[in-house]
Amino acid sequence: MSLLVVGLSHRTAPVTVLERAALTGQTPTRLLHDAAATATVSEAALLNTCNRIELYADVDKFHAGVAELSQLLAEHSGVDLEELTGHLYVHYEDRAVHHLFSVACGLDSMVVGEGQILGQLRDALARAQEEHTAGRGLNELFQQALRVGKRAHSETGIDRAGQSLVTFGLEQVAAGAGEVAGKRALVVGAGSMSSLAAATLVRAEVGELLIANRTPERAERLAAQLGAKAVPLAEVPAVLTEVDLVISCTGSPGVVITADQVAAATAVRTAPAPLAFLDLAMPRDVDHAVRELPGALLVDLESLSQADAATPGAGDVTAVTGIVAEEVAAFGAAQRAARIAPTVVALRAMASEVVGAELARLQSRLPDLDDRSRAEMAQTVRRVVDKLLHAPTVRVKQLAAEPGGASYAEALRELFDLDPGAVHAVSGTPVGPQAQPAGGSLAGGAAR
Repeated sequence: MSLLVVGLSHRTAPVTVLERAALTGQTPTRLLHDAAATATVSEAALLNTCNRIELYADVDKFHAGVAELSQLLAEHSGVDLEELTGHLYVHYEDRAVHHLFSVACGLDSMVVGEGQILGQLRDALARAQEEHTAGRGLNELFQQALRVGKRAHSETGIDRAGQSLVTFGLEQVAAGAGEVAGKRALVVGAGSMSSLAAATLVRAEVGELLIANRTPERAERLAAQLGAKAVPLAEVPAVLTEVDLVISCTGSPGVVITADQVAAATAVRTAPAPLAFLDLAMPRDVDHAVRELPGALLVDLESLSQADAATPGAGDVTAVTGIVAEEVAAFGAAQRAARIAPTVVALRAMASEVVGAELARLQSRLPDLDDRSRAEMAQTVRRVVDKLLHAPTVRVKQLAAEPGGASYAEALRELFDLDPGAVHAVSGTPVGPQAQPAGGSLAGGAAR
């Protein structure tokens, strides 16, 4: 497997670019299929969240893969390739695995240590499985990333110090509009992020909770689960006059709450605290102009990216970084060892054929041998061959697990004149060398 990652995130692109590049509706599925259909890609998965878009692919050519995936990201996001390139990062093979494992542990999140990314990774894998774009390689990789993320949270304190984006956002709201407890709140949307927000509000002992969604049935279902009240989406402008806090995350391609609606609501409100909005949508749900209105407070992904998140202690970050490094090394060793397995199997199959042919010839030359003697001779020959092959095959597996170990498989194939077709039949991988990059980079990230 030659893993390639091409993407952009809050670390390399401003919120304005992420907002324009946001993939909504059926666009993520179309991008996933188009990526899997390119000539250089055999498997593909897409991690698409409010602050990152990343394509993971098993490629047979590095430079062509980078060019094709970058072009697809530009086409489907609607951001010109020349502009997008300045914000893209590229990781390849071990660096790509390291990046994914770091993401899974929350080390690359806007709020370090947040655990919501694990659910987003599960969703990315599930989508790739449902669309049949993920094969054995990406399945194993993402499953291992999920295990690494869980290990980081169970063995360190990063999950205790880390926060979800919702919790961090509510802390920023509280700083400007007072604590959430006892307030009347409205959640617009009923997807995974909105559901998390609603559940977080309930735990924070919000006074009353309202849920609005484009699909009334989903709003009613979520409201029933949390003891909240569902309201029609069309009534949101009127409800703004009655609530203290609005959290919105709908996935809508356009603004859901306008500045005019907020201005009208704040004009008739009598509460001393400002009407607070936490906009977690990408692209944004709440008009950016709300930020300038008197009597209103807007916290969105742009302001969250500029805020100083409470980060875990240095010891926890160091511990998780060590876990990631350890797991990347182990995963790489296992992958390299797996690559030589077909060669070892092909070698043993060839040896078995040679033994079988020689025993058949011996039987024709010594037809009078009794069955017991023939069986004893056959067992002896096979035992000799097994002993001769044991040490070199065990040693080559050990050596192959080390960096650069692929050369040992090539040496074994050359020394024993193994048929490439026989190795291919065992592994199911393409015959012939894969193109290796001489190096490659885009502004904002590089394969190193």
